[in-house]
Amino acid sequence: MNTTTADSDVAKQLALSKIWNNREARSVILQILTMAILIGFFAFIITNAISNLAAVGKTFSYDFLSQPASYDINQSLIAYTSRDTHFKAGLVGLINTGLVAISGIVLATILGFLLGVLRLSPNYLLNRISYCFIEFTRNVPILLHILLIHGIIVHSLPRPKLASVEWNLADLFYLSNRGVFTPRPIPDDLLWISGVALALGIGFTIWFRKYAKRIQDSTGKIYPVFLISIAAIIGLPVLVFFVTGSPVTWDIPEFKRFNFQGGMVLLPEFMALWLALSLYTAAFIAEIVRAGILSVSHGQWEAACALGIRRARILNLVIIPQALRVIIPPLTSQYLNLTKNSSLAIAIGYMDIVATIGGISLMQTGKEMETMIIVIAIYLSISLLISMFMNWYNTRIKLVER
Repeated sequence: MNTTTADSDVAKQLALSKIWNNREARSVILQILTMAILIGFFAFIITNAISNLAAVGKTFSYDFLSQPASYDINQSLIAYTSRDTHFKAGLVGLINTGLVAISGIVLATILGFLLGVLRLSPNYLLNRISYCFIEFTRNVPILLHILLIHGIIVHSLPRPKLASVEWNLADLFYLSNRGVFTPRPIPDDLLWISGVALALGIGFTIWFRKYAKRIQDSTGKIYPVFLISIAAIIGLPVLVFFVTGSPVTWDIPEFKRFNFQGGMVLLPEFMALWLALSLYTAAFIAEIVRAGILSVSHGQWEAACALGIRRARILNLVIIPQALRVIIPPLTSQYLNLTKNSSLAIAIGYMDIVATIGGISLMQTGKEMETMIIVIAIYLSISLLISMFMNWYNTRIKLVER
């Protein structure tokens, strides 16, 4: 009986050893153990936090989201009053965060590509100017850029009363230290037709670009893709807009007593944050673009020049498409950095998600854990969406090897 038990133990040990020596089985076991440890760790942290909250008379809940926020927000792209809930206030903050992130990414990309190309320009003056700008901008903390630009806007631009007289364009646009005031469009019923025309123009442009490339590859004939695209995306909606009787009325800003009334306003806080994030990120993107261009073999330049192609066309058709495989991965990191750096908006009073849910709502409700979890989850979700899109784009434009 003892011999049988010993043989059974030896067989079990041999079986376990065989499983452990199998690479795939060992990998699965290690992953399961790692996940179990992580789940246990987070369960301990959460349970401990809930117990500590209960000890001081607090509960872990999100009921506060349905309570009145009782504070104003200086910029809201949707209807909002202080009587709305904390959830609505957080939604306004999320939209403001998205606005500055998207606007910053667009401007930073344009400026970054431009500066990156100028850094390689044979023109000495342009080369040195872009070099000095890049080195100065990326070696100064982003918070200082935000404070500097905000200070310039607030203290250098005129007060609204003076702006209403001297700093205006056709009595429609006004530049003051309280923001840029512009007419606000009020859409009429027929505006949707122009929207349909815009969608059709975009769809036609996507189809035509593919068609033009196919014709060029097969016959060598080149269509003016850019001009036709502009005509489809801009010309067609504008034509439909006027044909339907210009279905938009305008709310013109007017100076009354101490400030402008009516219209739209770009607040100094938004402009400072937008410009600072864009300029700061553009300096890093410029170096990424420069590295991507230099990664392309110089023989590509020589071959294109031998065909008599202009420098701008060489960059557009030959160099940039090959450089993108080097540019896109680090460019993704810069987009993520810009989005996360937008949380510094609280330093100048721009009401983003950190200032609303993570700031005023937190202080009013005392829900530190709940509000911080919301803010962290939002930034994590935004970052994952940006990474997902950029990874898809990187896969789409990568060079296909034979």
